[in-house]
Amino acid sequence: MRRVVQFAAVLSLAASAVMAGTVIDAVKVKSLKGLKCGTKLIKKNAKFYKVEVYPQTTLHMNDKKANEINKNAKGKVIEVAALTDGKQIAILMRWPDKSKDIFSGYKSDIYPDGYAVQFASDASDPQKLPYIGMGSDGRPVAIYLRKAYDIVYEPNGYGDVAHQVNPHNTNYFGKELKKFEKEVKKEGLKTYQRAFVSEGFRSMTEIKDNSINYRTDMHYVNKKGMWGGMVVRPLDDEYAKPVKGEYAIAVAVWDGKELQRDGLKRLSSWLAVRLPGASNKALEKVVTEKVTGDVANGKKQFEANCASCHNNRDFHNAPLYMAPDLSNIGGQATAAYIKESILNPNAVVVPGYNRNAHPNFSWYSVDKKGHRTSTMPPFNFLDEKTINDIVAYLQTQKAEVEK
Repeated sequence: MRRVVQFAAVLSLAASAVMAGTVIDAVKVKSLKGLKCGTKLIKKNAKFYKVEVYPQTTLHMNDKKANEINKNAKGKVIEVAALTDGKQIAILMRWPDKSKDIFSGYKSDIYPDGYAVQFASDASDPQKLPYIGMGSDGRPVAIYLRKAYDIVYEPNGYGDVAHQVNPHNTNYFGKELKKFEKEVKKEGLKTYQRAFVSEGFRSMTEIKDNSINYRTDMHYVNKKGMWGGMVVRPLDDEYAKPVKGEYAIAVAVWDGKELQRDGLKRLSSWLAVRLPGASNKALEKVVTEKVTGDVANGKKQFEANCASCHNNRDFHNAPLYMAPDLSNIGGQATAAYIKESILNPNAVVVPGYNRNAHPNFSWYSVDKKGHRTSTMPPFNFLDEKTINDIVAYLQTQKAEVEK
């Protein structure tokens, strides 16, 4: 099966709405202009839903320490809400994190906390939602990323080094020195936020042409040991459009203390965000589908058909890097995605297997035109019951969730 990325709120917000499932109702408000974490508008209106996020385990990073720290990482329960004023939509998040990790200066061994919200660019066919976390060929996503940053100076992308001089080494005094110090402060990069489009690993492209209008916010509540964050973007643009009034989104969080960054994070499955008055039953059905099957038989069938290549929580016999690790697939993939992976592995072939893998363990081949073909054969010879049993079993494959 193709790998599933194991895919980054405001704690002073209103009490959470505890609700099962992955359908989030966006609450209509008068205006989202100037919205920030902790504002009264959020406290009064936001309706939060509990969402489980699970560790990424499909790939091993080339970082021994990080891999060891995250070896037995648990899932987390975070909370997600949505607000809309009819022109924009705000996705709000809050999640527990006992350590406040903020990036200060450029260091190679310190990483910040952060979060991301991913929108499926086109969810008109919920049976074929993009590859979770990074999108897939022909199934793009828009990703909005925010990290906890202190003020950072050059190299900050501005190319200005004239202001990066110790004040004592300048020829300024009195008012001129104060003016210089104000100019230095302005040059600092205070917010790390990025927007990307992506159609698979190594295809992430930052949007830099001012064609996207979005903003983020992030703050930490020390008393509760929790982060809050938000992404505000237009309801409709070229990067992500609602289908029948609903979006497919996924959320991710990073914990700097656990050396998490890039693909090492906790990631949700697809969620449906429903605008007021909308009802996209097809999308809601896909993101909430729980396959009925014989889990015990599914485990046996997985061992017989899949365990020689794929490791998961029950089977660890396959060589490392032979194929994507499926230990958290149940917390990050829809049933439709898992079925498609079994029946038609070539439907979505995502590059990015570990470069340390043996050449014989390539997950795909590439022809002269750059077309990728999965090395996994289609298992369309299996009967429907067997497939359902395997899917039901794989939906149980996910880490224990922190209480």
